[in-house]
Amino acid sequence: MLQYCSRNHNGLMKRGAGMEDVHLHLKNLGFTDLEAKCLHVLAESGTRTGYEIAKQLGVSRSNVYSALQKLAEKGAVLTSHGEPTHYQSVPIEEIGERIEAELQASIRYVKAHMPKQDAHRSEYFSLEGDAKVIERIRTELKKAKEEALCELWSEEAQLLKEVLRLVPAQGVRLLVSTIGEAELPSGVHQFQHGREEGWQKRNGRKFTLLIDRKLAIVGTRGGDEPALAMITEHPAMVELLLNNFFRDVVIHELQQDMGAKLEDKYGKNFKKIIQKYTEVKGIDSQPAGAGKSLEGKSSDGKSAEGKRRKKK
Repeated sequence: MLQYCSRNHNGLMKRGAGMEDVHLHLKNLGFTDLEAKCLHVLAESGTRTGYEIAKQLGVSRSNVYSALQKLAEKGAVLTSHGEPTHYQSVPIEEIGERIEAELQASIRYVKAHMPKQDAHRSEYFSLEGDAKVIERIRTELKKAKEEALCELWSEEAQLLKEVLRLVPAQGVRLLVSTIGEAELPSGVHQFQHGREEGWQKRNGRKFTLLIDRKLAIVGTRGGDEPALAMITEHPAMVELLLNNFFRDVVIHELQQDMGAKLEDKYGKNFKKIIQKYTEVKGIDSQPAGAGKSLEGKSSDGKSAEGKRRKKK
């Protein structure tokens, strides 16, 4: 018996990480931590008494017997008659099929009887954390019915590549404005954005999505801050993203047809036009319009021309 336990212990050590994963997923299926451990012992060791399981796990016998009784009630273990009682795990395939059938039945019932709620999200809801942000974007793209307009950096475009491939297959028009080199699946209408790559080094990579001209998602990834996103169906934000996206499409077409002429006259990324109305040196480091308004007035309300005359 000691020799068997030694071999078993070595085996468990080698598979320690996998065992923890199994326990985690068993708990996801509705088993308690101790029930999961008991099932694992029985699956690995075969028939065992409650005393043997408790000894192997280093847990009190009363707790183990309670866990085994619950497992028997759930149909996950079989029990023998006589003293001492022996326990054996039901094949995991059978356990899985039973749980899946019960789960599907519950889902169908809840769908049929749960009160229907108004899903309109006119408020501004926030998401934080990379996993939550990306998963929400994937979910909303899959729910698109007619159109999806996206502005993405190449990193986000690559991360969402698989779901972007599925969207046109659903009969949804997908237009993506990309920043940086990004190779998207066929069926995606892609527009290369002229924004400089250096922008992402300061405040993270900004992205926007507009689903069916109804749902707006705005957020950032990368940089020093955690991934953040805002989601809303507020008409003002929807209209803002729509206008911004199609303005970029117009600029893209103009640059395709008249790129060299436009750059000669207006500078790269139309910088000369921006400077004309802001006259702020190093516009990349300050908000557009900082220091002066469109009328050429400084922040204190006095015109710059008036100040120059006063100096003279």
